[in-house]
Amino acid sequence: MSNFLFCDCGAKWQGIAPLFLRLATGAIFAMHGYQKLNEMGVEQFAGFLDSLGVPAAMFFAWVVITVELIGGIALIIGVLTRFLSILLCIDMLVAFFLVHLEKGFYLSNGGYEFVMILFASALALSMTGAGALSLDSLFCGNKKPLQKSFAE
Repeated sequence: MSNFLFCDCGAKWQGIAPLFLRLATGAIFAMHGYQKLNEMGVEQFAGFLDSLGVPAAMFFAWVVITVELIGGIALIIGVLTRFLSILLCIDMLVAFFLVHLEKGFYLSNGGYEFVMILFASALALSMTGAGALSLDSLFCGNKKPLQKSFAE
């Protein structure tokens, strides 16, 4: 039992572990971008941003939709992962402060718990990269995540 609990198998799976995070996070972002584009509509989303006091609301509506939809799809296939993950982090920080913070933690109240996990997922991908099973790895080589210890 102790071999199972204290297995040092991280190195074995390190290259493909980001795949699972990319697939889930990318699918969520892509679907939210799609929802804003097709179900809500750009004009309605821009109106929502305008009601929050966002300047150039139509421009930023397109920016958010593009980052979420294209960024989500790109995460799924593992292309430009570090760059797009940073853009998605910014997207979630803005959503956190402009929309969800004042509503508390719980999603059922419109709170920030979901935004927080999406931010953390995107942040983790910006640090680890796409992993071995990705277009980033295929075209740019299998770059390992930063392995410098905090204790050093």
